[in-house]
Amino acid sequence: MTLSVVGNASCDNNAEAAVRAALRDNPDGVLEAIADKHSVPYRTVLDCLPSENSSVAPTEAFDRIWQDLTDWGPIVFIVHTADGVFETACTIPPGTHARGYFNIHGDSPLGGHLKIDRCAAIYFVDRPFFKRRSCSVQFINGDGQAMFKIFVGRDEDKNLKPEQVARFEKLRAETAVARDH
Repeated sequence: MTLSVVGNASCDNNAEAAVRAALRDNPDGVLEAIADKHSVPYRTVLDCLPSENSSVAPTEAFDRIWQDLTDWGPIVFIVHTADGVFETACTIPPGTHARGYFNIHGDSPLGGHLKIDRCAAIYFVDRPFFKRRSCSVQFINGDGQAMFKIFVGRDEDKNLKPEQVARFEKLRAETAVARDH
């Protein structure tokens, strides 16, 4: 299977400037809402985040990233569409490539079949969300929309699990590439 990073989601300079202003004015807002408001793909908003908040890994790193995630313990798996936000607290099960899908299976509420060849980029996002630090690995398709997101878990006090934050930071350092802003 060959995967690659596609070019930056494009938008006109006015839209990009408006997105950057929205992020500056409301740094912990809902990114999908910003994309919708400014009629840009979600990936454009990720690309407009400051480099300390967003970095991207090539899709060739998918297997390495997924395998690492299987050892993190309970996380939150999110699919955010125009029709709803679906959250599953679970562990990431292992998977295998077969018949055009990445098939996830194991002892977890999460299972299914991903068309991972549609994945165009993998983002590591570390930013405030409703005044709390949030860390996620986000898988973006060629249309510039989120396929799914995997968030670092929180403890009973709603603090990020430090061992998962360390894993997130290490995986980001090992797989993400520098971006120009």
